[in-house]
Amino acid sequence: MTRPPLVLLHGVGLDRTMWEPAAALLADRFTVIAPDLPGHGTRPPVHDGVALAGLADGVAGEIPVGAHLVGFSLGALVAQQLALHRPELVGTLTSVSSVCARTAEERASVLGRLRAAEADFAASAAASLQRWYAGTDVDADRIARTEATLLANDVRSFLGCYRVFATADAELAPHLGEIAAPALAVTGADDPGSTPGMTHRLAAALPHCRAVVVPGARHMLPVERPRAFVDSLTTFIGESAHV
Repeated sequence: MTRPPLVLLHGVGLDRTMWEPAAALLADRFTVIAPDLPGHGTRPPVHDGVALAGLADGVAGEIPVGAHLVGFSLGALVAQQLALHRPELVGTLTSVSSVCARTAEERASVLGRLRAAEADFAASAAASLQRWYAGTDVDADRIARTEATLLANDVRSFLGCYRVFATADAELAPHLGEIAAPALAVTGADDPGSTPGMTHRLAAALPHCRAVVVPGARHMLPVERPRAFVDSLTTFIGESAHV
């Protein structure tokens, strides 16, 4: 029997390897596709002024029609952009640790992190690791791999993509109600940036969306709690198939 395609889109400054813990749990049920976003991993750096549409266009060719599309953080915004403008590609839409229609305070916070990265990229990467992993039981090797991935970025390209992450939720927000695909919004209860409040905000904005908040998890939910993430995802996909 052919396994349905499931596409995993990573977050800013990361690459496809962030999905390894979750992909291992999904491979027996799905054809798992985890491409690098433009400007990340094996892809060349992006140009100055890159926009959300460019990131989405740059990965659309790797997504089969009707795929279960899963995006994490920046990848969630890319997935939402694809659900709006390439709806034939998206059988279901899952937004993991996603931002949504940031408040003025939330926007000021993320723009502050962008300025910090512009001033001292290495210190910004260290702060990200602390924000994502402090107090978790993620093993040191996995954290070291995340650090290596972050520090391997072309800094100018990273900053362009981070600017998209910091601002593109505002351009998406007025159009989220046009997304027809069945949707899931899932985040960790202790995520300080992509908060449970944002996940509930996203679920309210999308016409056919449920919210799931995983207790005791931070931003890197698919890495920190892969089993809980996969259970939420597969339950959603299974129920969507019977709607």
